[in-house]
Amino acid sequence: MSQTPDRRFSPQELAGFDGSDGKPAYVAHKGVVYDITGSRLWKAGKHMNRHHAGADMGLDLAQAPHSPDVLERFPRVGLLEAPARAPEPVADRVPPRLSRLMKRFPMLKRHPHPMTVHFPIAFCVVIPVCLVLALVTGWSGFDAAMVVLLGAAVAFTPVAIVTGLFTWWLNYASARIKPVIVKLVATPALFLAVLWAFVARLKAPDFLAHPGEHLGLIIVVLALFPLVSLIGWFGAALTFPPHED
Repeated sequence: MSQTPDRRFSPQELAGFDGSDGKPAYVAHKGVVYDITGSRLWKAGKHMNRHHAGADMGLDLAQAPHSPDVLERFPRVGLLEAPARAPEPVADRVPPRLSRLMKRFPMLKRHPHPMTVHFPIAFCVVIPVCLVLALVTGWSGFDAAMVVLLGAAVAFTPVAIVTGLFTWWLNYASARIKPVIVKLVATPALFLAVLWAFVARLKAPDFLAHPGEHLGLIIVVLALFPLVSLIGWFGAALTFPPHED
């Protein structure tokens, strides 16, 4: 372990080393300040367009899928003075049993929701496509695929909702930020839509023979695409915030 220089940084001084405009990029962890300027993953002081240099990475690294030991690859440049009021550690909010489980399986810290949410997103994109193809071609195979995908969306959407709530609590401290608020409203609406469409389609064995009698079903299924796109857009904004000029 390399020796830490005696230089001390206040949180305000550290904020000046944010990697912008050619400035060095420094981050702190457990009171130690590291120079990450040379890291290709921190270009212009940003990592994954989400984490910013010039700050204490304690909370971010506690939630990251990798170990904080990665910082030991970089030079130590000083010590960070304690802020007047430190943020609540993640460990204080997580029950001991869950904390031990996440330590054993680090992927639980961030990955459950990204892993599960892609299924209902993919289903709800393809379902309207199958509907259009079924109506245009009249082939029952597309209609059957739509029914199967609706059933799969009904099964997987609640899983995505539960893992999303867990990620929101763990990684965002249940903060009521705009992308989360939109998802909290739109995702249950999506589940109700796929559930209703699935049941309605099962009750309409003559759907392809008389599609004009089932306009409500057609409208709801077509609405899945813009609805899931809205959810996906705001979900991506949490992980990769849009660039601000």
